[in-house]
Amino acid sequence: MTRVEVAIIGAGFAGIGMAMALRRAGREDFVVLERAASVGGTWRDNTYPGVACDVPSHLYGFAAYPNPSWSGTYAKGAEIHAYLQHVVDAEDLGDRLRLRTPMRWAQWDAEHEVWRIGIGASGASSWPAAPGADGRHTGSADGGSADGLPGEDVLLADVLVLACGRLTEPTIPRVAGLETFPGPMFHSARWDHSAELAGARVAVVGTGASAVQIVPELARTASHVTLFQRTPAWIVPRDGSEYSDADRAGFTADPASLEALRAELYAEGEARFASRAGDSDAAAEAEAVARAHLERQVRDPELRAALTPDYAFGCKRVLLSDDFYPAVASDAVSLVTTALSSVEGSTLVAADGSRHEADALVLATGFASTRQPYAELITGEAGTTLAQHWSGGMTAYASTVVAGFPGLFVLNGPNASLGHSSSVLMIEEQAGYVARVLDARGGRVLRVDPAAEQAYTDEIARAAASTRWMTGGCRNWYVDERSGRLTLLWPGTVDAFRARLARADGSEFLPEPAPLTR
Repeated sequence: MTRVEVAIIGAGFAGIGMAMALRRAGREDFVVLERAASVGGTWRDNTYPGVACDVPSHLYGFAAYPNPSWSGTYAKGAEIHAYLQHVVDAEDLGDRLRLRTPMRWAQWDAEHEVWRIGIGASGASSWPAAPGADGRHTGSADGGSADGLPGEDVLLADVLVLACGRLTEPTIPRVAGLETFPGPMFHSARWDHSAELAGARVAVVGTGASAVQIVPELARTASHVTLFQRTPAWIVPRDGSEYSDADRAGFTADPASLEALRAELYAEGEARFASRAGDSDAAAEAEAVARAHLERQVRDPELRAALTPDYAFGCKRVLLSDDFYPAVASDAVSLVTTALSSVEGSTLVAADGSRHEADALVLATGFASTRQPYAELITGEAGTTLAQHWSGGMTAYASTVVAGFPGLFVLNGPNASLGHSSSVLMIEEQAGYVARVLDARGGRVLRVDPAAEQAYTDEIARAAASTRWMTGGCRNWYVDERSGRLTLLWPGTVDAFRARLARADGSEFLPEPAPLTR
């Protein structure tokens, strides 16, 4: 068995950011486990037509690695994947990175005060697809043992960092007869590039962030696109532009200009929080922009009404697009304003009873966000899985550490995402917090005080109560339906998160028991 101080699970932005923070803190005894064949996380997995970030490129990157070569205001998916590969090379993380090495389970060994992590056999590429999937190994009493299963190795770690992401496991809708569809059918995050969609009748289920990028691309080449919309989204202009060679050369020659641009984009993002947080004036102004955008691009009043949300601006994720509305308004796309109800071979039946023929089916139906699949695999101090601890919704002190799970840190997990700016900013703050905590621990086992976690959870609930995510009259993927709590987003600005983590003084951890005396 190999033992390390820190095991990091995942090599997307969070895992790479954590590795960088450890290295800057002088900690070299760590390993990064990645189930796939390359780094990149979301930006490795999502390769659908038109995939791009909806956060300005010069804000969507590590502060230590500004990229003067971004192609435009909003980076394309392949660019971001390449950027992360570049950072790994620049940080010389190759010898710390173990690709094609999934975490199968992780158990806290109380006797030896260490995490035992079952890792897949060589060549394995993924952990189980989702909770309840065939072959899931939870690491509980009926799953595996501390010595692993045949074909598995066991890694020992003093500290376990889950950097697994929140948009990793696609959600497949439960639709009667879905398995009878005879043509190509796949989730947007598992795009089948071998499927011949040019000249085909393509159906898309969903109108979220991925769909608004996919539909315009398909409309250009498919014979027809049928779009199933359960709920319309608020969409604002993207207003992006491509950077010229001169722009990129200027960024390279003058790093200060790049730093100033990042600061400007940061300030714009922080200001944007008001329209999501319950500020009625800011929300009304932003909604007016979205309504004007829709009116300019969709002339048909009936179609425009079908594309107008009936919930408050900001309640769901606000989308950016300049070409989605024109595509939907064109003859190339038919909008179905109800959910997909059933499938009868190549016939798709909507909830309103309408029937639609399709040759291919794209499921742009989102991800398991509030119920993270990795939580089933983690067993803590009392034999409780992280999924059980989170049965009423994800919780963590400082959005990072969890009671009952010694030496466990979660990045980009409970209340650590943003609805108004770059998630990379939050990841960097969390990674910095982890590094500070490890510097101060002095070799002791870090056990979170349950009272501290509860107090932080209550603090989040109070801050979230007046936000549009809670009061806007919609069903969103930020709120856990089991508890009705906002569990995915941080209900504040990045500045506020930074200040909150800075106030963490170590009192969130229980003191170690005094040694026994004779």
